[in-house]
Amino acid sequence: MTEPGSKWACEYCTYENWPSAIKCTMCRAVRPGGTIITEDPFKSGWARKPWRDWGPSPPSRDTALLICPDQIAHEAVAKWSCHICTYLNWPRAVRCTQCLCQRSCSPVEVIQTPGPVSQPPTSPSPPLTDFCAANNDRNKPPAHEQHCTACGSSEPGTLGQPKRDCSLAATDERDQQQGCCSGEQRRSSSNPESQPAVTVDFQRIELAAASSSSGSKEEKENSLKELKLIQNRLRKTDLLFLNACVGVVEGDLPPVEAYKSAGGDISRQLTAEEANLLNRPSAFDEGFTLVHLAIRFQRQDMLAVLLTEVSGQAAKRIPAMVSLELTEQIRREVAASLQQRKGDFACYFLADLVTFTLPADIEDLPPTVQEKLFDEVLDRDVQKELEEESPIINWSLELGSRLDSRLYALWNRTAGDCLLDSVLQATWGIYDKDSVLRKTLHDSLHDCSHWFYMRWKEWESWYSQSCGLQFSLREEQWQEDWAFILSLANQPRASLEQTHIFVLAHIFRRPIIVYGVKYYKSFRGEALGYTRFQGVYLPLLWEQSFCWKNPIALGYTRGHFTALVAMENDGYDSRGAGANPNVDDDVTVIFLPLVDSDRKLLHIHFLSAPEMGSEERQERLLREWLDCCVTEGGLLVALQKSSRRRTHPLVAQMLDRWMDGYRQIRPHAALSDGEEDDEDDDT
Repeated sequence: MTEPGSKWACEYCTYENWPSAIKCTMCRAVRPGGTIITEDPFKSGWARKPWRDWGPSPPSRDTALLICPDQIAHEAVAKWSCHICTYLNWPRAVRCTQCLCQRSCSPVEVIQTPGPVSQPPTSPSPPLTDFCAANNDRNKPPAHEQHCTACGSSEPGTLGQPKRDCSLAATDERDQQQGCCSGEQRRSSSNPESQPAVTVDFQRIELAAASSSSGSKEEKENSLKELKLIQNRLRKTDLLFLNACVGVVEGDLPPVEAYKSAGGDISRQLTAEEANLLNRPSAFDEGFTLVHLAIRFQRQDMLAVLLTEVSGQAAKRIPAMVSLELTEQIRREVAASLQQRKGDFACYFLADLVTFTLPADIEDLPPTVQEKLFDEVLDRDVQKELEEESPIINWSLELGSRLDSRLYALWNRTAGDCLLDSVLQATWGIYDKDSVLRKTLHDSLHDCSHWFYMRWKEWESWYSQSCGLQFSLREEQWQEDWAFILSLANQPRASLEQTHIFVLAHIFRRPIIVYGVKYYKSFRGEALGYTRFQGVYLPLLWEQSFCWKNPIALGYTRGHFTALVAMENDGYDSRGAGANPNVDDDVTVIFLPLVDSDRKLLHIHFLSAPEMGSEERQERLLREWLDCCVTEGGLLVALQKSSRRRTHPLVAQMLDRWMDGYRQIRPHAALSDGEEDDEDDDT
C-alpha cells in the first residue's frame, strides 16, 4: 500500500489523491506542481486554497469548510443539507439532487462570499470532502447545459464554471412566489426551440419503484441510492423505455408516444436488472415488452400506437377534414338527433338513420388520382392486415366481385376514442371530436346501469364457464369490475370494451358487426392473447320494432377500431342472392357476411340464458334482427342498405366538397397519361 505521506493534496478541496492521479478525484481540478500532504490539512485552520484568492484577510476555519469553488456566487443563498449524503440543495428542491431523498431537515445557511463569519451555522457543516464529492464533474450534466434543481430548466454553461442560480428564478416578487417553473413555462412559450424534443421523467420511475418497496426506512434509502447509481449508468433511450413501461401500467399514453417518436425499439424486452429496478413483480417481468404490458393491463389505445408501423404515407385527407364548417354543422345535427327514451329503460338513442358510403364518382377518376385518393382516405396497414395477413374481410370472391360488396377501412385517429370515431365515421362520416358520443355512452350506462349490468354479468359468467375456468366471483368483485367499466366511459381517450359496443348498438338502434383479428400477435407472429371483439352486437334490450335492421360494420386490429364502408353501386339489379330485398334501383345494397372464412357463424355477444343455444337458434336470432339472405355460394349475409336520396344533405355536401379536390387534378393527371401514351406510340 502507498504511504499516506506520498499522496498529493488538491489546492481547492484538500482531498488526498493517489500519486498516479493527474486530476483531483473529487473536484476534478488539475494536479498542482507536486504538492505532497505531510500533515493534517486543517491543523493550521486553513483550507488549501491559493492565498491570492482569499483577499487581504484570511478566512476563518468555519468559512473555509463551507467554501467550494463550484458554489461561489454573488449573494448568500439559504440551502438545505441532505441528511443522507449531506449535499447542499437549492431552497426550492423538494428532493435531494444526488440521492433523491425527501427533504426532511431545515435549511442551512451557506456563506458563499469570502470573508470571516461572525456566527457559526445552526446545523453542523458537512465535511468538505463529502461536500465536494457530491459536486464533482461526474454528477454534472453534459458540457452544453446545466439544469435547475427545482424545475429542471436548462441553462447554457460549461463544465468547471461556478454553479449558478436558475436565471428563471427570483426575477421578481411574483416569480419568487410561483417558483422558477412558471418562468420556464413563459420562456418555453416564447422560445420553443430551447426546450428538448423529448424529456425523461425519471421521478416517475423512482416513485414506481419506491411505492411498492417494502422494508425499513434504511432499506428504502439504500434502494433509492442504488436507484441513483443505476440511473447514472443507463442511457437516455433506456430511461425512455422504463418511463414508457410505467406509463403503460398507469394508463399514461404520452410516455409511450415519446419513446416511439424517439426511435425506440418496440420489441425491446425488460432485463432482470430493469425489472428489479421497477420493483413490481405483479406488473414487470423479465422479458416483457411494451406490447406484453399493454395486453396485460388491457390498454387498447396503446396497442394501436405500439403496433402501428410508422410509414411514409401521404398526408391524410378525409372528408371530415375538408370543410370544418360543414363538419361542425354535422356534429350539431348529431347532438340534436340524440334523445332519451322515457320509462324504466331510459337509454339515449339517435333519431336519424344515416349510413356513410364512398361515392361512386371515384370510379370515374383516372387510376393515378384514384390511387392518391385511396392513399389519403384509407388505412393501408389495417386494410392489408384484414385482407392478407388474416382473411377477415373481402375473403369471398362472390361477395367482393360479383355482388360488388367490397369493404374499405377508413383512416382513423390512433387515440382511445377510436371506437367512438369509427362508429360515427361509418354512419355520419365524422369524428367524435367534442366527445358528445362518449358522454351519451356514459349517461346511458349510468341511467340504465341495472339492465346492462345483468346482461354483462350473465354473459361473462357463461363465457368463463365455456372456457373451462372453474371459478366464481363474489358480488363485491362483480360490482368492482362493473364500476371500472363505467369509469372507462367517462374518461377521455380511455380504451373501451365489448360492453361499450353493446351499449352503442342500443344508442344507434342498429346491429353492429365487428370483423376483427382473433389474437394479439407479437412482431414474430406469436399469439399473445385472445381479443374477443369479433362478432355481432344486437340491441337486445330494445323492442325489435323500435330498431333498424341496417347494420354498422367495424374493423378491429391490434387494439384499434376502424370504420368499414363500401362504395356506392348501381343498385341491386340482377346480381341475385337467395332472397329479394325489395329495394329501389337508387338504393345501394352491401352484403355483409355473418360467417368467417371457415364458414363458422359469428358469435352473438351478450345473450341471455334463454337466447343461448345451438347454432340454428343463433341463426334464427340473426334473421329476426337483420335482413338476412343466403347467396348462391351458400353464405349467410346481412343486407346493409343506403340511398343517395336519403343521404343527409350535410353529409352529401361534405362528400361533394371532398371530391372537388380530386376532380380539379383530374385534367392534369389525364394530360400526363396522354403524354405517356404518345411516347409509347412514337416508340
